[in-house]
Amino acid sequence: MTEKQWQVIKNILEPQARNRKHPLKEIMNAILYVNKTGCQWRMLPSDFAPWQTVHYYFRKWKLEGVFEEVMDALHSLIRKQAGREESPSLGIMDSRSVKTSHHVDSDRGIDGNKKIKGRKEHIIVDTLGLPLAVAVHKASLHDSKGAPQAIEKLAYKFPRLVKILADGGYRGDLADWVKKKFGWILEVVLRPNECPSKFQVLPKRWIVERSFSWLENFRRLTIDYEFLA
Repeated sequence: MTEKQWQVIKNILEPQARNRKHPLKEIMNAILYVNKTGCQWRMLPSDFAPWQTVHYYFRKWKLEGVFEEVMDALHSLIRKQAGREESPSLGIMDSRSVKTSHHVDSDRGIDGNKKIKGRKEHIIVDTLGLPLAVAVHKASLHDSKGAPQAIEKLAYKFPRLVKILADGGYRGDLADWVKKKFGWILEVVLRPNECPSKFQVLPKRWIVERSFSWLENFRRLTIDYEFLA
């Protein structure tokens, strides 16, 4: 992480400056290293802080919602730099199922459609492909049942939001629930009937697929090793 990048999130991680044996920038760099390389916590290189310290802050920031605060701050900054309004008016939603490690035995199930035993991740992005909300649950839960966990995270955060695009997995009563609870439109985008099995780039829907491909660049995210979702 560069010094310029650190200055953007510094005040979120460290509201009050203090002398530390291991600076929080060093801690964050270690967390990013694990995320990128996929190494075990115990296998962190010795030039980082001790793995116990790094993992302590990872758990602490996760439980306190600090990572979500960082994500929101970066989202606003990048949209401003792109000449966009801070709040998007359109969200694009999709899910993927990820295998869990063999030693993970909680919060996992089998995605019968994709034949994957693990967890399902719902992600909602804006038109730049930036994440607005993420939810994780066992893979056996149908998209339409798991999606509310992600959609509810959008509440009160994006005042300009009016519509969410999704694929056929989100058909059913979900659109009525979204409209009734939040006043948003959930629009299901389907492939044309004439070639339902052929791969096609669907308007706007390709953006969330690209976001998933970005996640593949981080080895820790390709297989879920965490005991808790």
